Amino acid sequence: MSSRAKEAALGTGSAARQHPSSRWLTIVGIGEDGVAGLSKAAKAAIGEAEFVFGGHRHLALAETLIAGEKRPWPTPFAKGLDDIAALSGRRVCVLASGDPFHFGVGATLARRITAAEMHVLPARSAFSLAAARLGWPLQEVETVSLHGRPIALIRPLLHAGRRIIALTSDGQAPAEIAALLAEEGFGASRFHVLEALGGPRERHTLSTAEDLGAPTFDDLNLIAVEVAASAGARILPLGTGLGDTLFEHDGQITKPEVRAVTLAALQPKRGQLLWDIGAGSGSISIEWMRQHPSLRAIAIEADAPRAERISRNATSFGVPDLQVVTGTAPEALAGLPTPDAIFIGGGGSIPGITETAMEALPTGGRLVANAVTLEMRVMLIELHARRGGELIEIAIARAAPVGGMTAMRPALPVMQWRWSKP
Repeated sequence: MSSRAKEAALGTGSAARQHPSSRWLTIVGIGEDGVAGLSKAAKAAIGEAEFVFGGHRHLALAETLIAGEKRPWPTPFAKGLDDIAALSGRRVCVLASGDPFHFGVGATLARRITAAEMHVLPARSAFSLAAARLGWPLQEVETVSLHGRPIALIRPLLHAGRRIIALTSDGQAPAEIAALLAEEGFGASRFHVLEALGGPRERHTLSTAEDLGAPTFDDLNLIAVEVAASAGARILPLGTGLGDTLFEHDGQITKPEVRAVTLAALQPKRGQLLWDIGAGSGSISIEWMRQHPSLRAIAIEADAPRAERISRNATSFGVPDLQVVTGTAPEALAGLPTPDAIFIGGGGSIPGITETAMEALPTGGRLVANAVTLEMRVMLIELHARRGGELIEIAIARAAPVGGMTAMRPALPVMQWRWSKP
């Protein structure tokens, strides 16, 4: 391969350089200070565009600069993305709030349009403005977007002494979030509501979460929390093997120590998908998703009340995106997206489940199955003999009273088979 071809393949050198005219789409970040806060380049991009897309608020903020056709975002939003893609090669400008690639529209556009076709001019993000107003070092703050997303996503961040900045959806959201904090035992937390940051309508309200009440704020707001926990606060620890009492369950739950070993055996990696077959309380799939925001899981459970309980547990642990499938495996596995890892906890001895699971895995995919019953243990021993992998036994004992003394009382041992698809 020639050096020029290598540069093109690697995206470096003159062969990979893009002519400015190939960047037909400009994304301009705009704040509440409107035109006054824009650079010369941003003003020129707006003024020279044939089409300017944005929310009604953004278009109003840039009104004096727009010479081309104004295109407010339609409903559904996806139609606007189609309209932009159809204008490829024309001079198009998209107005976005603050930094378009920090929980903004830039990431959505990048799924349809390459970076080589874009010219991005970001403004200050709402997170940066909030940190500046509060005097908080942003690198020490937990940041999350609750805009158009479940407010339960804030739950894992609620640790005493931590600071959180969260984008919200509308003027009612701060009261809803404050009520959630109070309900979970964090009512004494200092609760800031920052409205319309950077513009003439900017306002800062400070209260405790429990005292905020139910006022309505400007739709353009974010909240900042200085977390304080009461003695009974429901704090979700980091790591795996969380206590059973944190879950809602009917006894069908993988015990904490076994759960920790199982998660270690599943070896979650960023962006991967888990099938949790016979999910019970959902504890395995919930703890899988808690390891990193990019992890996904599908919990398959035949019992309808248990499936509903899994959804409630997922919300209470701050992973509301856990997908729950109510149905009996192996039939319920049909049509599901390809998993990177599979856990079989319940019903694994039912004919066809393990074979279907093994077939569904891609090369290198991991399967972990736990067994307590003799029937399931026999099956795992046979699978280990035929397919290889690793077979271990997990034995746990806990101190318990025996008469007037104390002894270690063993729990039922768990056999675990670990297998990677060759």
